[in-house]
Amino acid sequence: QVRLVESGGGLVQAGGSLRLSCAASGRTFSSYAMGWFRQAPGKERQFVAAISQNGRDTNYADSVKGRFTISRDNAKNTVYLQMNSLKPEDTAVYSCAAASVLVTMPLLYNYWGPGTQVTVSS
Repeated sequence: QVRLVESGGGLVQAGGSLRLSCAASGRTFSSYAMGWFRQAPGKERQFVAAISQNGRDTNYADSVKGRFTISRDNAKNTVYLQMNSLKPEDTAVYSCAAASVLVTMPLLYNYWGPGTQVTVSS
């Protein structure tokens, strides 16, 4: 079992940056692929980025490629999402999740954090 808690959200102007963190409890963090998802009001949950267990493989949604970077530190049981060149359309609740393999479908993720709000003003 893995418990996830996100932090680092907030209000930022367009063009700015934020770094989200997701801290995991338990000793098995390194056995999970990790993903970031976001959900804006009235919209479906959307895949943002994912990283493999050892951090060597990553996957990004087209909408964030070149602007967002996912990384992880298994010694600290933490996964990060560095977000640069933020746009108003990036506004959403961002959640991290854990899965047994690197996938993009939310249904394949077993554990979820409660989320952190990111608001980008124009």
